[in-house]
Amino acid sequence: MSSARQAESSVPAAHDRIYRTLRNRIMCGELPPGQALTIRGVAADFGVSMTPARESVRRLVAEGALTLSGSGRVATPALGNERIEELAALRGMIEPELSSRALPKVHFALIERLEAINMVIADAVGRGDAVGYIRHNLEFHRTLYLRAQAPAMLAMLETVWLQLGPTMGALYGRLRRTGVPHGHRLIIEALKAGDEPGLRLAVRTDVTQGLRMIAGE
Repeated sequence: MSSARQAESSVPAAHDRIYRTLRNRIMCGELPPGQALTIRGVAADFGVSMTPARESVRRLVAEGALTLSGSGRVATPALGNERIEELAALRGMIEPELSSRALPKVHFALIERLEAINMVIADAVGRGDAVGYIRHNLEFHRTLYLRAQAPAMLAMLETVWLQLGPTMGALYGRLRRTGVPHGHRLIIEALKAGDEPGLRLAVRTDVTQGLRMIAGE
């Protein structure tokens, strides 16, 4: 293969790597709200040309993971209280529905997996690792929701998680967590009991309580 063809074929791979890495960082709250990004800076950080960096940023803007102002400034979302309330309400609608659809397909091995994730969350809390807390908290929820086998609904939820990521990072960095979220324990208890109403309530409370707390400040 010629060097020109090699360079051409490497662009999609570089674009996908940058996109996935930035997407994960934003969703897990590694970047603070309102942090500006430049195409040149992204390209330099990843050691690539401007083209894959530009395409990755465009894709993330389209998903709502980044905002684009009229002046062309690209930044992570800086959400006001009304927007936080709106996104919290969306989580409160989508996630209980996903958990309800997942419940008939839940098995003991899945519950064990959720309990293992809770142990990792407790370790992150003990180390004061806000990003690790968010990453594994989302893993806990995603692990359950995958059992719902509702990919369109889960994809919609992930766009909400993306928009909330920087705000979640700021929130959880300020909260003094002392262990696994109480809501996670209630979710597992409801799963073990096959309690669908209890599961929906536990999920709704768990995913909206913290965000509505910060919106009310």
